This record gives sequence, C-alpha cells and structure tokens, in this order.
Amino acid sequence: MWEVDGFLPTRKRIDMAQPQGALLVGSVNYNDAETTFRTAAEILGGQLKRLPDGEVGDRYHWIIFQADVLGQAAGLERVGDEPVMVRHLDARGLRIADGVDAASIVLPSLGYAAAAKESYALFTKLRAEGVIAAGTRFQVSLPTPVAVVSVFFQGEDRAAIEPVYRDALYAELAEILEAIPHEDLAIQWDVAVEFGIIEAATYESEFGSQFSAWWGDAWTGIIERALEQAAQVPADVELGFHFCYGDANEEHFIEPTDTTNLVKFGNALFAGTPRPLSWLHLPVPIERDDEAYYAPLASLELPEGTELYLGLVHREDGAEGAQRRIDAASKVVANFGVGTECGIGRAPEGTTEGILRTHADVARAW
Repeated sequence: MWEVDGFLPTRKRIDMAQPQGALLVGSVNYNDAETTFRTAAEILGGQLKRLPDGEVGDRYHWIIFQADVLGQAAGLERVGDEPVMVRHLDARGLRIADGVDAASIVLPSLGYAAAAKESYALFTKLRAEGVIAAGTRFQVSLPTPVAVVSVFFQGEDRAAIEPVYRDALYAELAEILEAIPHEDLAIQWDVAVEFGIIEAATYESEFGSQFSAWWGDAWTGIIERALEQAAQVPADVELGFHFCYGDANEEHFIEPTDTTNLVKFGNALFAGTPRPLSWLHLPVPIERDDEAYYAPLASLELPEGTELYLGLVHREDGAEGAQRRIDAASKVVANFGVGTECGIGRAPEGTTEGILRTHADVARAW
C-alpha cells in the first residue's frame, strides 16, 4: 500500500485512487468532548473541515437517551413494567396516556442544545489555543423526528406525537442557531430509520419496532420531511445529510443491494432543497468492494460545492479494506472523501484511535 524506502514505509501513494477529506459522522468512543477534539484534531486536522464533540455522555447510543427524556413529560407513559437497560439508559418505548390529547403534551428540553452550547465553549477555547485549526467548524448532528417517533412509539401514537416532537426538536435547533455564530456552525441531519421504511425493514429483535410509514406514500413523505428539515437551517450555516442503514450491534437493519435508494434520496434532496447542501454522506458495507454496489452513483447529481463522503472505513479491516472499497468506488465516482458508515461511539473500547488513523491513511488533506 505504501512505497518502501529501504526498510521504512513512507506515506507516498503508489498509483492508487486517493480521496480528499474526511467526515466524522458524529459519535466517537471517548468519554469526553475534549479528548474527542484533541485526538481528532491531532490525527485528522488536515482532513477535517468540521469537528463534532463525539456525542459523548448520554448521546453515545444515538437516540436511545431520548426515551428517558420524553418519559418525563406529563401525558406520556413508558411501555412495560421492567426497564430495558442499555448501559444506564432505559430503552423502553413510550405511549400517549389514555385520554390525553397529544397536542397538549409539553416536552422537556431534549438535551441537544444544552450539549451543543457546552461543547462549543470548549471548541472555541481549544481553537484559540491552536489545538483546533482556524476555519474548522463545530459540527452538530441531529436525528430526524421520524427516527425518534418510529423507534419509541407504535400505531396511531406515531402520527399524533410526530408534530409535537418535531416542534420540540426544531426549538432545540433554533436555540443552537441563536447561541453559536453561524460562521462557526455546521448542522448534520442523521437519516437512518427512513431507509428502514423505504426498504420495509425491521428492528423487531432490537427494539420491537417495525419500520412503516404512518402517512401516505413512503417516499413522498420522507422527502417532504427532509426538505423541511433542510429549510430550518439558514444558508450561512453549513448543512449536511448522513444517510445510514443502522448500526445496532454493528449490524444494519437490512443490507442494501446497492446505492440505488441512496442516490434516489440524494437526488430528490438536491432537486428540492431551498438552500445549498455542504455535504452528503453515504454508507458502504464492509463486504462491498465490488463495482456493482457503487454503479448507481454514476446517476448522483451532486451539485457544485457539495462534498460527497463515502462511509467505507471499517475498523475490522483498516486501511487495506478501505483501499479496496476506494478502488471500486473510484471506477464510478471521481471525487469523494471518506468516513465510517455510522458513528463510532459504540465501537469496542481501544479501537477509536485506529479508526481515526485509517481515515488519515487513505485520504489526503484539503
């Protein structure tokens, strides 16, 4: 993989496709934001335009902590008598209590704005010290309302609670936009459960949840929601979308045949978005080093100025495996950066630095 000068490998590439730039999808398996910022900046500073806080603390398992948050609201009840513990978080579902009008439910603060403001203060401190490069933006990743509603609610409750949760999440975003200078901020919408709905998949064994639309046509409703989410972010704030097929127990809820549905969704976003998109991230399963998986990317209508990131970095096979997938993708698409398929907040302890170094090994700096 590397040219050899005597006995020592050098980092000079030999006739291989090399992407430019890296994207940290969101969660990173460190205990605190400062470790995330310092380690990522040291290893990947030249490859990163944006830096998340690692979604540390309760956010480590993506949206699971939202069940405990929402469970505090009057009018909502937990489903089941026994907690379903994921570390210290109770992953039990929720229901609207009998006789309660969903529109009357007042949700507590969801936690996203508070976490963003706390981490941004640390981000600016480290940037002032020179730890984080000037010009790097602070990245905040948010789930879509469909994700939280699908995973924690069932039946008719989904349609009833969606606007309540949507408005609460948009209020969190507005608080972030008010607190953080726009020239410093990048927002990412995490789109995962939507692909479960598109593919008619299930997380029955994991969360007891069947992915199904509670509106009319699945595609129409999903695209309408994504465009609405894009519209919540002002044009002077960078905006990206992370597409995902799930990562519970490091497994997808369904294995995509190829990138067809990813491309269809991406093109619909590009065609309808009321503002420019700064990046789009697409997942790549570890075993897909065949050109067939990437072939639909030839139809991706990526706008000028929008970066494409392929989530082809996997901890199990490091730089060698990533390079195989890069070589296959490069036969179809010329310019892209790299990332992991999903966040790495649930990666085995002790593997995080190696995953970050793989990004640096296979992608050149900006």
